[in-house]
Amino acid sequence: MKYAARRLLHGLFLLAGVSLLSFLFADLAPGDFYSDLRLDPRVSPGAIQGMREQSGANRSLPARYAAWAGGILRGNFGYSLTYRTPVAPLLRERIPATLLLTGTATFAAWLLAVPFGIWIATWRDTWRDGAARIALAALLAIPDLLLAIALLVLAVETGWFPTGGMTSPGSSGSVLNLAKHLALPVAVLVAGMLPILVRHVRATMLEAIDAPFAVSARAGGIPRLRLLFRHLLPAALNPLVSLFGVSLGTLLSASLLIEVVMGWPGLGPLFLDAILARDFALCSPWSCFRPLS
Repeated sequence: MKYAARRLLHGLFLLAGVSLLSFLFADLAPGDFYSDLRLDPRVSPGAIQGMREQSGANRSLPARYAAWAGGILRGNFGYSLTYRTPVAPLLRERIPATLLLTGTATFAAWLLAVPFGIWIATWRDTWRDGAARIALAALLAIPDLLLAIALLVLAVETGWFPTGGMTSPGSSGSVLNLAKHLALPVAVLVAGMLPILVRHVRATMLEAIDAPFAVSARAGGIPRLRLLFRHLLPAALNPLVSLFGVSLGTLLSASLLIEVVMGWPGLGPLFLDAILARDFALCSPWSCFRPLS
């Protein structure tokens, strides 16, 4: 119980530190939402100053952070100056698409990594093992951005897959059409994560294969497939449980860039538009801003 409480307290301190640093980095960024308005001759400096005061942008950093933290605790994520609407509905509209992409990619990556990692482990120190490891290293060396662009070019040239969006016009949201739109971004994410997962599965399987209980089981004449999937695999999967959370977080971060490149309507394009417009309520802790009347 004490250990759980200590870990929870450590997590809260870590979360507070990350939010404070994020808020500080956003404050150090040059300009704000009103910077471009200074170039518009139709808007007077007095009007811009009034908008800054009304939105709270001219307050001190500690005051803005305290207002933002208080709003987060109340479930208020602030107000988007670009979209003229609260941030929470904008996030709720985009989060399902990002979770669908990330969840599908995570499931597909593990579905491929587990049997492939087991297969490589069973062929340890053979040419098959060496060829597979070389192929994984080559795949790991390919940047996700380059792979995404290559697949987009392939889709445009061949017409095999649609590019951009979640569904095609007039498709009525069919599952098959959604799967076609998912195929390319999921393939990019899986290709980036698969080599890492396969290496971990191979390593844990090799430890299980060399364990004393595995040696005794082989000596007892247990069939090879039964030994692999009923005895060795459960022992090997135990250390991989913690890796699942890491892979999910990694794919969630990577999906934001892939969404922008491949036109997937998730959080990535929304955050990019917010950064370009300096709408920090969407892309940083400047969620303490209030609506303009």
